[in-house]
Amino acid sequence: MTILLNGPLLSDKPVSSNATQPVLEQAGSGSAGPDKTSPWLIFFVFLRLGLTSFGGPVAHIGYFRDEFVARRKWFSDQAYTQLVALCQFLPGPSSSQVGMGIGLARAGYAGCLAAWLGFTLPSAAVMIFIGLGHSLLSEGLAYGLLSGIKLVVVAVVAHALWGMTRALCPDNARATLAALVAAFMLGIGGGLGVWGQLLAVIAASLAGWVFKLGLTAPSHATAHSDLDVRRTGSNLACPDYDGGPLDSHSAQSRRDAGLFWLSLFTLLLFGLPFLNGWMEGGFLVGLADAYFRAGAMVFGGGHVVLPLLHLQVVEPGWVSNETFLLGYGAAQAMPGPLFTFAGFLGAATSVPPALLDAFTSPWTMVLLGLFTLFFIFLPSFLLLAGALPFWQALQQQISLRSAFHGVNAAVVGLLFAAFYDPILVNAVTWSLDLAIAVLFFVFLVYWRWPVWLIVIAGGLVGIFYL
Repeated sequence: MTILLNGPLLSDKPVSSNATQPVLEQAGSGSAGPDKTSPWLIFFVFLRLGLTSFGGPVAHIGYFRDEFVARRKWFSDQAYTQLVALCQFLPGPSSSQVGMGIGLARAGYAGCLAAWLGFTLPSAAVMIFIGLGHSLLSEGLAYGLLSGIKLVVVAVVAHALWGMTRALCPDNARATLAALVAAFMLGIGGGLGVWGQLLAVIAASLAGWVFKLGLTAPSHATAHSDLDVRRTGSNLACPDYDGGPLDSHSAQSRRDAGLFWLSLFTLLLFGLPFLNGWMEGGFLVGLADAYFRAGAMVFGGGHVVLPLLHLQVVEPGWVSNETFLLGYGAAQAMPGPLFTFAGFLGAATSVPPALLDAFTSPWTMVLLGLFTLFFIFLPSFLLLAGALPFWQALQQQISLRSAFHGVNAAVVGLLFAAFYDPILVNAVTWSLDLAIAVLFFVFLVYWRWPVWLIVIAGGLVGIFYL
């Protein structure tokens, strides 16, 4: 991987358009050269992006390219493309991970934190505020607003499912695998909870490895044409990107740092469920476990977190299904990462009766929203920082890419199952609901209305007509 980290390339000076910057492996150590970019500059640049970046992860990646490749010239196109390839290979919200990678490359761990805070803070603050205040709505107003938002969610997830199917299942084999995963989840898999989803993903990855999925797929441009980079003027690579050779001069300290972060990720992934069971369902440990696992198992974009979070927070009774869908709909109208939905859920969580005295203040619920937000993003950082020093070796493993194609197909199947239940069965109760949802879908896909405008329209339709 090649992304600006060595020597003078860490300054705020633009890079040569034909330069090759060996950076990702050095970024894995969290260090930056003597001329590193100020973390404060990174924070304020990403804060502006967090306030204005509507349109979802693909649009975010395009905005980042316009800002850091075309305008500031901090990265070459090749360097930026390979960072995008790595982040789309890893679980987690790809656009947020690209932002973390940019900050990590320019200013070490402080830059990584600054980039994440700047990009996440605007939508997170609004979502936590909505989570605190949603219960204050009158019953009639809340019912109408929720009814309209549910139909917006139908249109938005249908659009995401359509695009992801075209991108991730471009051939018969992967489309069939996605259908099998959906059938499994709608059948016996749904009753297994998160373990059913994990089983489906593992089985799909093995199928991808055995049958070498994607090795004879259509051309890159054809397979991923749905990404529609025309909307942001970008031309970014996707998981299939086969970039040039990476920097081979990776210090032992960088590999040690990568192993540390990967070990911490593994410890939390398996240790939090054990600790939760040992403490017999401790509230905060249970929340940390639920949100960490949701963040660690998301392949394919922010919308895929929907079925994972639904199982983690609705099934235990922390959040009602109606509140869950209301927050998810509100998240569609926000700029920045969709994962800030976790902040809403944390602030709207039903606290166990034994802990009510400790959570009477709104500020404690704000802290709970920040707590869930931290744990859903934590796996993204740990995986990014851990994988950076080893990306060259990973990129050269053809069998690993085939397994990843299988995982992508499973993601489509999981999202289809979630689209049917809980979204469709809860939102569409009669023919007028279906007609409105289809109309929203047409405005979103063909008229290219921004999602935030669809959300506002859905709220108004729900309040005045439903």
